[in-house]
Amino acid sequence: MNNLKEVLNISSKSKDWRAKRLSNFSDDPFVIDGVEINSVEGFIQGIKFYENHHYRRECFRANTIKEKLRAQYLGRKMAEKKFVWWKGEKIKYGSRKHHKLIERAIRAKFEQNREAMRALLATRGIKLIHQIGQRELKKSSLPAKLFCKILTKIRKESF
Repeated sequence: MNNLKEVLNISSKSKDWRAKRLSNFSDDPFVIDGVEINSVEGFIQGIKFYENHHYRRECFRANTIKEKLRAQYLGRKMAEKKFVWWKGEKIKYGSRKHHKLIERAIRAKFEQNREAMRALLATRGIKLIHQIGQRELKKSSLPAKLFCKILTKIRKESF
């Protein structure tokens, strides 16, 4: 049983600086396997398109909130959501391997962005949740529960 009393809802629209910084929409560019990505959200949506697809490149480059929202739209509405592609490999969408790849991207964000890591460490002793006021999509790339588990794991390993 979790006895943490304080809860932080991770959201790009939060008034809490930590919650905003932990969001996949935060401005924390990173490099993974030699590929430059402007946000975790752009990565999550971009890998839904095969390599060299123009939507993939657009998602990876998404920098402004408007561009990140477009990346989210593209991933939700234009992607087939049967596979993701990374470094020449076709990976089953929603599989453990797919989720591990997203975890690697989230780790890269925190390892390469000092302020993002500072925000994560500032949540020590706080239960992290991700509720955005609407029902989670059935075929979500990153279920809220898994997202919070990954963040909590990175935080624990970093202390």
